[in-house]
Amino acid sequence: MRINGSIALVTGANRGLGRLFARQLLERGDAKVYATARDPERIDVPGVERLRLDITDPGQVAAVAVAAPDVTLLVNNAGISTWTNLVTGDLANIRRELDTHFYGTLAMVRAFAPALGRNGGGALLNVLSAMSWFSYEGANAYSVAKAAEWALTNGVRLELAAQGTLVTGLHLGAADTDMMAGYDGEKADPAAVVRAGLDGLEAGRVEVLADAWSAHVKASLAADPREFYTSV
Repeated sequence: MRINGSIALVTGANRGLGRLFARQLLERGDAKVYATARDPERIDVPGVERLRLDITDPGQVAAVAVAAPDVTLLVNNAGISTWTNLVTGDLANIRRELDTHFYGTLAMVRAFAPALGRNGGGALLNVLSAMSWFSYEGANAYSVAKAAEWALTNGVRLELAAQGTLVTGLHLGAADTDMMAGYDGEKADPAAVVRAGLDGLEAGRVEVLADAWSAHVKASLAADPREFYTSV
């Protein structure tokens, strides 16, 4: 994927990783960046084209696909964390997580896959998480939703291969963003995470592990799960 000269759309571009994706894409020579958010007035990246988008709203997804027919790179970054457990947590929050990370991301893929195909194939980057591969007490709904989004990413990669679309999953641990403001552990530099994702796209990689924690979690999957959970 050649970023210089491409036309990108970034979801959740009003803060955190999405804001940095919009900035770094422009810095790398992106011809146009559509920056989207529920409240586009909060997007403060100079040089982008702002669009209103809630990825859980089918009407807004369809409208944005019509407004941005020239996209060659779709960055599915929008996400939420409700810090909800599965057994006793609010079921509405669990549904919100799945509606956002799985169904919302799928809606974006389905809406933009035809445009990517028409525009030469292009690329699709899904911002995932190391929590696609492990559970964390107090945030198990997020883990389930990200695991589903990881499976979605692997599935649509196969389905879009014939039209030449590169589908890349970006995994990271905790990053120093607004979403993780209440987390006291070690946090990665979000700018470095975004650079890793864009570097991976340009290298044609289908999976990017943005930090040492993500690499450690991925490597643990081949072992007995008890070894991982008793070591953290």
